[in-house]
Amino acid sequence: MATPFGPRILGRTGLLTGPLGMSASYGMPAEAMEMAFEHGMNYFYWGSLRREAFAGGLRRLRPQRERVILVVQSYTRIAALMGWSLERALGRVGYDYADILLLGYWSGPVSGRVMDAALELQRRGRVKFLAVSSHDMGQVGEWASGAAFEVLHFRYNAVERSAEREIFPRISRSAPAGMVAYTATSWKQLLHEGHAAAGERVPEAGDCYRFVLSNPYVGVCMTGTKDVEETRHALRAMERGPMEEEELAWMRRTGERISGKRLPLPMSVR
Repeated sequence: MATPFGPRILGRTGLLTGPLGMSASYGMPAEAMEMAFEHGMNYFYWGSLRREAFAGGLRRLRPQRERVILVVQSYTRIAALMGWSLERALGRVGYDYADILLLGYWSGPVSGRVMDAALELQRRGRVKFLAVSSHDMGQVGEWASGAAFEVLHFRYNAVERSAEREIFPRISRSAPAGMVAYTATSWKQLLHEGHAAAGERVPEAGDCYRFVLSNPYVGVCMTGTKDVEETRHALRAMERGPMEEEELAWMRRTGERISGKRLPLPMSVR
């Protein structure tokens, strides 16, 4: 199904991805995964909390492996354990390789030994591309301007907008990394009725996904749907497409009420 938020190339990986990423952590059932896949959502994050329902969905999608983007995360700081961790993750779902190996939660440069282990797995064909995640926006900005990682995972939502200053302006123009944003709802803060201004409606999860994806630098917005109905809600949001400026301003106002900060507009809308 073609949607206003349609497929896109994920940075310099060349991978064709849907705009929503699906996480294993929240109990998403196999039928919801298949429904999302049928609507073009193929970025599947086999992360730290690996639910069996999500594993079952990945196994069902194996016949269409060439269209699946499998992301396997490793938090290990011990280089010798990285290969074992990856093989264990792949074995559980019956896949021969990961499209992306995500080095999780680095607050500074990745250690040389861990990086060497990841590069060796890439050389052997066990992973195609390397990614890293961090809450340090300045560090992600440094990675965005370089070539060490093909994909970057970082926080971005209407509350936490520092990526607009510290990451997006630094993305390499010649060989951009794929940009994957998480915490779209700011850990559900944006969904709380007490944070909306008087007379304004409370954002829904779909509004949060649309806000993130309305930024032209973001390739994938991660979601944490736990059932079929929540997945349908996310897919309906994709049908609505990018937000108009009035909607973006409303989301920024809500975010600023939560953060207590008045933030400058991103460069793209000044």
